[in-house]
This record gives sequence, C-alpha cells and structure tokens, in this order.
Amino acid sequence: MHLNISIAVIPSTSSLLAILTVAAVARESPSDAASPTGRVSYYLEIIVAGEAYMKILDVRRISESGSYGAGGEPRPAREPTYTLKATGDAAKNYDFLAARPPGKRQTIIEASGHLAKSALGAGICVIHMGFKNCGLWTAFVLSIFLGLLVGYCMYVLAKSAQKAYGMSQTAEMSYPDLAQCAFEICKFNGLKKWARAFRYCVDVTIMLDLFGACCCYQIIISKTVLDTIKHFTGNEPNLRIVILLVAIPIILLCMIRTLKYLAPFSIVADLVIVTVAICTVVYGIQNATYDNRSPFDMPVFTSFGKMLIFISNCVFAMEGVGVTLPIENNMKEPKKIGLVLIYGMGIIIIMVVTVGFFGYWGFGDLCQEPVTLNFPTTGFAIFLKISLAAMVWVTFALNFWVPFELAWDYIKKRHRSTEKININNIERIYRIIFIIAITLVSVIFPDANKLVAVIGSFCLTNMGFIYPALIELLLDWDDPGLGKMKWRLWRFLAILIFSVFVMVLGTIEGVVDLIKFLQGKTSTRESFWVDHF
Repeated sequence: MHLNISIAVIPSTSSLLAILTVAAVARESPSDAASPTGRVSYYLEIIVAGEAYMKILDVRRISESGSYGAGGEPRPAREPTYTLKATGDAAKNYDFLAARPPGKRQTIIEASGHLAKSALGAGICVIHMGFKNCGLWTAFVLSIFLGLLVGYCMYVLAKSAQKAYGMSQTAEMSYPDLAQCAFEICKFNGLKKWARAFRYCVDVTIMLDLFGACCCYQIIISKTVLDTIKHFTGNEPNLRIVILLVAIPIILLCMIRTLKYLAPFSIVADLVIVTVAICTVVYGIQNATYDNRSPFDMPVFTSFGKMLIFISNCVFAMEGVGVTLPIENNMKEPKKIGLVLIYGMGIIIIMVVTVGFFGYWGFGDLCQEPVTLNFPTTGFAIFLKISLAAMVWVTFALNFWVPFELAWDYIKKRHRSTEKININNIERIYRIIFIIAITLVSVIFPDANKLVAVIGSFCLTNMGFIYPALIELLLDWDDPGLGKMKWRLWRFLAILIFSVFVMVLGTIEGVVDLIKFLQGKTSTRESFWVDHF
C-alpha cells in the first residue's frame, strides 16, 4: 500500500506543473530554436484487437535500428529529443502524412470502430453501480456531458499533435512523445528542463491506470467464478480466497510474452461485451416490468460525494485518450480525426448510458457488479457469465503487457544476461512479482466499483483532461496566440480547475470509501466533504 501511494504522487506533479506554467510564462523570454538532431521514426500498426492491445500501440517507441526481445516484441527505444524547426506557414504546410512509413491506412469508419472498441472495456460492466451511487437521472445527464468533454479533450490532443508535427518536423508521435515535445519546443525556457519529467508523468499515469484496471479485471473474474460455484454447488466460498486462486491461471497466461497469440481473443471479448450490453437491456426491462418499477420512481440525485464517485466511474468507462494518437497516426485522412471522435464517442456514450441506465433501473438498488451477476440463471445467461470471465482473463494479460513493458524498460537496465542468468527469466520473475502485487491489492479491496472510482479520479483526470489542455496551451501560446481577452488561457484554467476539483475531491472520497470497506463498515454518510466541512 505504501509503495502504491508513493508512486501515485508522481502524476499529480503534472497538475502542479500546469499551475506553475500559468505563473511562470509571464516572465519567460522566447527561446531560440536549437540545432536539428537526429529524428526517431515510429511505426505504429493498428490491429483490431480490443481495449488493451490498442493501448499498447500508444506506448511503443521503435528506433530506426530496432531493438527486439526474445519474444519478438519491440522494446522501447531511448526517448527522442525534439527541437523547434518550423513556425508559421512552414509548420502548417508540413505534410506529415507523406512523411509517414508506408502501410495500410484506416478509413474514417474503421478508425471510429477502433476507437469505440478500445474504450469499451471492463469499466462498462460496473457503470450501473455508478448510476446507483449518483441517482438515475443525474447520472444520465452527467454521462452525456462527460462523454462530450472526454471527446473534446481527445480532439484537443489530436490537433495539438498535428501542430507539433509541423513545428518539430516529425511525422508521428505517441502520447508521451507529444508531452515531451510540447515542453521542449515551447517558448518558455524555464519549462524545457521539465520535458522529461512531464513525459515520465504520462508514463507513470498510464502504468497506474492500467495496473489498476488489472485489479478490477481480477475482481470481475473472481466474482463471476464465485457466482458460478454458488449456482452449481450451493456453496459460497470466500471472495478473497477465490481472488488468490484466480491469480494462478493469470500468472500462467501472463508468462506469454508474444502478443500475436493473445490479440485475436480480444476481438471475441469485444463481441461478448456487446452481447452483455444487449442482454442488460432485455433482462433489465423484463425485471423492471416484473417488479412494476418505473424509471421515474428511481432516485434523481443521491449526494455530492457519490456524484464524485460516479464521475470517476464514468470517465473510466469512456476514456479512450490513450488510443487517440495511434488511431490518428494510421488514418488515411488524419486531419478528419474530428469525425472519428464524433462517431466513436457517439457509440461509446450510447453504450455506457444504455448499460448504466438499464442496469440500475432494471435491477434496482439490489444490483450487483459486474452487471452479469444480475442476469437470470438460464443456460444462456450462465454461458454469457462464464464467457465474460474467460474473455476478461485474456484481456487481463493484454492489459498487463502495456504497463509492465513500460516498467520493465526501466527495471531491465539494472540487470544483464550472463551464462548462468537469462534476462528473459528475470523478466518472468518480475512479471510474477507484479501480478502478486496486483492480487494483493485486489484481495485487500475486492470491490471493483470502488477501485474504478479511485483510478478514474486520479489517473484519468490527469491523462484525459489536464495533460491535453496543458499541451494545447503551450503549443498555441504564440501561434495563434491566446485570443481576444486571452480566452484560450481562460479555457485552460476552466478545464484545469474542473479536473483538479474532481481529482482531489474524488480521489479522497474514493479512498475514504475504500478504507470504510476495508474496515467492514457500511457508510451511510452523505459525503466526506459534507461531514467534515
């Protein structure tokens, strides 16, 4: 616990950097363009493989010479350094599409589908609990608002990247690349030295987000296994014991280091999730009709604290910022990324609102997580529950691969292969250590809904809102400028204030709920903030 808390402080420094930027830029002088350096090329290939594998593409950085592990997977190259090479029309006219490596490109429809598939993961299976926490109709409205805000920030990230391509004369970038580039080519000398730190903030945020998602996956698998055992035997073993036992097949699966053996299963996982959404509507309506429960009888609003928890849950279920740049990098018409976000986020909002609304209204205040536990005990419903558990098991391995590769890139520098010790065996040992750590967190806090709330509040407000807004402000400061009455600066401050508000209050609210859960207490309080302030 102490290790996780100490690491979790790192991304919050980005919020501090964002605040300091506003105070520091006024006294900084424009920087001179540095001499050109060698450009690192990137080749990010989108494969339709679902949520986790799509996120992998955002963090792979492959050098021109290439560096590959024994499993055939590319290892991250040393982070590049960016310099300001063009401004004005020269930057705007840079043809980054022509400079990209040849390969199959996606149409707008294909890219929209990839975006929707990447964002709709396990978070949608617990979103109905967020509706329950917040109140049906308040959650309904907030879901739409948050979906639009998430989509807007993804658009900001993509357009900022296209501007950075021209200014640095670079064909394509990942999210961490763009974070570093924005600091290195901005006009404020005082911020340039923080470029690597900002990049590491993005890396650590991604790791915390995806390792935390792995905890949620393990809990969802374990609860489904527990429900199946209870149905067939009548016995109900302890959930924490089931989580420990589930760790064994997870460890075995995560020993596979080559993604090509895992990626196809994620496509099936997407189909299972769509089926779950459809069944939620069908079974929800049947159950609500049987109980004679109208949606207008449901609570409109519960409390301020629970609303913060819902915002975190909703952002977790909708966030696709990690795949925005890989999708843009592989489009036939990357300047039409706005249409992709409209179509893709439209699908995401509809799916999240559908599962959340019908999952809560249909099954009422006694609803459980994941949403499949509320389904009837028919043969098809049981098969769907088992299928979901199996697919989440495979998705765990895919999702785990991404943050572990980021962490391993730093860890492996401390180890070397010898005649007696193989570096690949050391990597497997660390994989087991990380999975044990994930399992311990899941055993201590076996509530996916509460974990999702903390992850959404802390990680995704940074990665989805604060980082893109800060990057855009730095790149737009001189061209096109802050605008009339400095409206671009005020827009950034509005996003920053909202994000810090949700991050700080939501994280504390979520952590307090986790502590209450750990103590075995059922909280009847309205809100930590209402009770104490």
